Amino acid sequence: MPWLILALMGAATFIYGVSTHAMLLCLLVKPLPVLALLGWLHDAPPTDYRRWISLGLIFSLVGDVLLAWPGDLFIFGLGAFLFAHLAYLKAYFSDCRRLAVLPLVLALGVGVVLLSILISHGLGDLLIPVVVYALVISTMLWRALARLGSDVPKRSALLAAAGAVSFVFSDALIGINRFVVAFDAAPYLLITTYWLGQWGITASAFHQTTRAREGQLG
Repeated sequence: MPWLILALMGAATFIYGVSTHAMLLCLLVKPLPVLALLGWLHDAPPTDYRRWISLGLIFSLVGDVLLAWPGDLFIFGLGAFLFAHLAYLKAYFSDCRRLAVLPLVLALGVGVVLLSILISHGLGDLLIPVVVYALVISTMLWRALARLGSDVPKRSALLAAAGAVSFVFSDALIGINRFVVAFDAAPYLLITTYWLGQWGITASAFHQTTRAREGQLG
């Protein structure tokens, strides 16, 4: 329950800060939901998978702060989240190495479509960083989807896949809002899907083995 309360309080306060343009408040509370996930994750079985997910959450915390910091630190935030996705990718490879052609095609297709849209609207000096980031997050999505139907516990695979999809959707909204067309609902949609994605990825660590004990946020 304490982790659930911390997550909800942080999320609600951040959304209030966005709606009132209270940037300092947003900076202070934005990391709280992911901090709560880190605390909750400590209760998961101590596997290599959990350790890589923990590292991904830590990099995500850094990215949260950099993206909320006054001034344009987008490139540094992008770098922090790139390392977060690499950590998640390592976690997925730790228990599933099958090729999974269909997930590969789907993830590649999503990455190509989104990247094509962004490039068509001009990325300037961010072209190479965004291309590299798109490649990494598409690979992360592929490996999350590859766990579906494998010998990985079904619930872990479903949670990680749903989390990865939600995370990719959130990043797509960030790209569209920043480079294509800004829309009022973007800050609320992208942060909500981001938190849901992080929750799904974190929750998947509680079901790594058939003997892993059940975990609940709280």
